[in-house]
Amino acid sequence: MTAIIKTQHAPSPLSTERFTRHLMRNTTHFIGQYGWFLGITLLPLAEVFALEFTMPIWATLLALLFLNEKFTLKKIGVLATGWIGVLIIIRPGLTLFNPAALIVLGAALFFAISHSTTKSLSETEEPSVILFYMCLIQLPIGFAFAIFDWTWPQSFQHWLWITCISVTALSAHYCITKALQEAELSAVVTMDFLRLPLITLVGFFIYNEAIDFAVIVGGALMLAANLANLSQARNLTAPAK
Repeated sequence: MTAIIKTQHAPSPLSTERFTRHLMRNTTHFIGQYGWFLGITLLPLAEVFALEFTMPIWATLLALLFLNEKFTLKKIGVLATGWIGVLIIIRPGLTLFNPAALIVLGAALFFAISHSTTKSLSETEEPSVILFYMCLIQLPIGFAFAIFDWTWPQSFQHWLWITCISVTALSAHYCITKALQEAELSAVVTMDFLRLPLITLVGFFIYNEAIDFAVIVGGALMLAANLANLSQARNLTAPAK
């Protein structure tokens, strides 16, 4: 990240007057990540994703309360439609509400707080700087947790997957941060609904997992919700004629 920032030739690119806000963003993000990874060891993956997709609802409420975004009926409808699509795909049963699910629900809330803080930071900080402080702050936190149970990767394949996770995760963070610079928080997090049908397609083409009718219907609803949300965001930002 330091190398990328240096290529931007910005004056004092690593200086910030909002370190406390960076600290809040990365502490909540780390807690959210920890809860998500713990959740996938305790619950079926489908249930983890179903609970994680409450994050846009949390984020929209936080944006309404703290970022002065307008809460329109259309925005409510978009979120509701996307959520219905998730429920159709996941078809949650009573096991969704077991105590372990509260961990992932809490992780979704902390992710929402992190996204809200990122939106606030993006008003004054460049995405590369936000990511630099993410690495700088979360590295010692993660190291402190890992040092007592440290295990080195055992093969080249492990290093390859760790590198893949690192590059793709950092790229995703950059895209989200850049998007938050350009659009409302609620518009950005609603796009996250598309991740579930995309993961379903990956499972179909790479792991030969079956796609049933519920996935098609739910994915169509989620896609419609995202297109409606993008249309609304475009109309709100379009210059008056």
